[in-house]
Amino acid sequence: MMDKAPKKNFLSFQIDPARFAPATDAEKAQQLTQRESTSFMRDAMRRLRKNKMAMACLWLLIIITLIAIFVPQFYPYSYTQQDVSGKHMAPFEYSKKEQQRIARGEKVFPHIMGTDNLGRDYCIRVIYGTRISLMVGFISALIVVVIGIIYGAISGYFGGKVDMIMMRIVDIIYSLPDVLIVILLSVAIKDVIGMSKSQLIMKLGAGMISIFIVFGLLYWVGMARQVRGQVLSIKEQEYVLAAQASGASAAHIIRKHMIPNCISVIIITAAMQIPSAIFTESFLSFVGMGVSMPMPSLGSLASDARSGLVSYPYLLLFPAASIFLIVLSFNLLGNGLRDAFDPKLRS
Repeated sequence: MMDKAPKKNFLSFQIDPARFAPATDAEKAQQLTQRESTSFMRDAMRRLRKNKMAMACLWLLIIITLIAIFVPQFYPYSYTQQDVSGKHMAPFEYSKKEQQRIARGEKVFPHIMGTDNLGRDYCIRVIYGTRISLMVGFISALIVVVIGIIYGAISGYFGGKVDMIMMRIVDIIYSLPDVLIVILLSVAIKDVIGMSKSQLIMKLGAGMISIFIVFGLLYWVGMARQVRGQVLSIKEQEYVLAAQASGASAAHIIRKHMIPNCISVIIITAAMQIPSAIFTESFLSFVGMGVSMPMPSLGSLASDARSGLVSYPYLLLFPAASIFLIVLSFNLLGNGLRDAFDPKLRS
C-alpha cells in the first residue's frame, strides 16, 4: 500500500507539482479561442456589415459607378449625337428615321429615357452626367483629404503659436459666405484657365478644373479641424512620447503614429465630403458655372429641363432622381461608417 502524500502546510512555500500539469488539447483550443484578437479596422468592418442600410447604399453606389464607367463603352448612342427628327421623344419612342430603319428590318436600340430638345439620347447624357458628378465627388474628396490631413496634423502636433495662427486662418475661411465665394472663384478661375492651351484642360474643360481648384481652396477646413482634434488627443500618448524621446523627427511621428490613428476620422469625413462636392457641382452647373458644354452634368441637365417642365417632366425627373440617389446613398453610407468607426458606440 502506497503512502499518502503528506498534507501541505498552507504557510509553507512548497510547490504542488499537480498544479503545473500540461494542459490538455481541449484546454489549449479553448484558450486560443478566448485569446483571438480583432483589429480596430476589422471590428469596424464587421459593424459596418451588420448595418443593412449602409451596405445597401454601398452596393447601390458600386452599381451606379460601374454603370457610369462601363455602359458608355458599348452604348449605341453618344452624348453629342443629334437627330433633329426625334426632338423631345418620350421614353422608348422612335423618330421617323428610326421607324423607317425598323421597317427595313434593321435593329434600332430604343431611347430608354427619351431624347432632349436637340434629339440627343437622354439616357447616355444622364449616364455621362453621373460619371462627371462621381468624378468630381471622388477627386474633390481626395484633394480635401490630402490638404486637410497635412494642415490639421501639423497644426495639432506643433501646437502653440503655430496652432493658433493656422486655426485663425481656418476660422477666416469658415467665416466666408460659401456660395458667394464659390461662384466668384469659379468665374475668375474659369476665365483664367480657359485661355490655357493645355491638352488636359481642353479635355476636362475649364469648368471642371475650376471646380477642383475651388474645393482645394475652400472645403478642406472641416477635414483639417477633425484631424487636428484627433492629433491633439493622440500626441500625449506614451508611444508618441517614446518616439520623441528616441529622437524621431516630427515628420516621421506624424506619418507613422499620428495619421494612422486618425484613419477613422479621415474615412468618415471623406465619405461625408463626397455628397457635398457632388451637390455643389450640380448647383454650379445648374446656374451655368459648372461643366462646359457639350459635356453633360446632372445639374446642367436639370437646368435645361426647366424650359419644358410642363410638357416634358421626365427630362427633370431622371437627373434629379440620380442626384437624389447618389447624395442620399453617400449620406447614409457616411452615417454607417460613423457608427462603425466611433469607439464610443462599441458594444
